[in-house]
Amino acid sequence: MSTRDDILRRIRAALQVAPVVPDDAPIIRSLGSDIDIVAMMVDRLEDYRAIVVRAEGDISRAIGHAMHEQGIARAVVDPLLDRMLRPEGVELVEDSGLSARELDGIPAAITTAAVAIAETGTIVLTHEAGQGRRAISLVPDVHLCLLRREQIVGTVPEAMAAIGTPRISTWISGPSATSDIELSRVEGVHGPRTLIVVLI
Repeated sequence: MSTRDDILRRIRAALQVAPVVPDDAPIIRSLGSDIDIVAMMVDRLEDYRAIVVRAEGDISRAIGHAMHEQGIARAVVDPLLDRMLRPEGVELVEDSGLSARELDGIPAAITTAAVAIAETGTIVLTHEAGQGRRAISLVPDVHLCLLRREQIVGTVPEAMAAIGTPRISTWISGPSATSDIELSRVEGVHGPRTLIVVLI
């Protein structure tokens, strides 16, 4: 028997004993009612070196303040971003199919989110109204994401249930970062260097 035959034999044997999961099996798992998922989400985000801003009262003012703290005076937004979420004192460029080069010339992007997962500290964008297309959240150096507390769920299965029908989505767990073989962390290599989450 060749090595190839032996590998195939073992794969077939493993497939035969794999448990069959019925189509109607429940997949939603909860962290439990005793867990504060908002606090867990904030903890995970801060652990990933994201900046978390808690917006109380005037949301657009909180967004504007967060932008000015980072020295940002210009940002790209989806044309359908709610007017109440647009900060004053920041030049907003509505995306009308801007090229990657044009997006690269804009220091920040402001988007909303579809759902967030406390267990992993992940924000999910499904690129609907207010979230913009995928390039908006990936090309500018700063991504400011507006997240409502009620959008936070505990687990990945709960997030998948909230999203519904499979669609193109972007899953963000902190600012873009990578490490080389010596574990030297480099940020902003393949996405925004800074993630600001405004918690509404």
